[in-house]
Amino acid sequence: MIDVGSTSTMTYTVPEQRTVPHLYPEAALFGEMPKVFATGYLVGLLEWACMQHLSEAGHVGDDEISVGTHINVSHVAATVPGQVVTVEVTCTKVEGRVVEWDVTARDERDVITTGTHQRAVLNRGRFTGGVERKAEELGLAWG
Repeated sequence: MIDVGSTSTMTYTVPEQRTVPHLYPEAALFGEMPKVFATGYLVGLLEWACMQHLSEAGHVGDDEISVGTHINVSHVAATVPGQVVTVEVTCTKVEGRVVEWDVTARDERDVITTGTHQRAVLNRGRFTGGVERKAEELGLAWG
């Protein structure tokens, strides 16, 4: 189980494919932006670091999945492709199936984000079953 106060660190080298013009290639406005680490991909990296922390702590069982339920972060410095981002997460709260972290990411020069992230640990089958039913009700293919 994960403990409040436990920490985890991961590093990630930013490739060009994770820059703003690649976020939504069909959106011309994104395509016109500089090639810097996109906020959308930064959010995903923070989620990944917290998911990894849950996994390393053995907090998610084989029949479970964690889903992001809240994120509150800044993005205050640009990071260019080739730079290494170091993400540090600290578990601040465990309440039932909900886990919260303080998150910080920095590149070799700047702190690029600080904030919080929350995830819920759910039964995988129940969650995917609900999503499948939703897709079916809407006549959409899923899976």
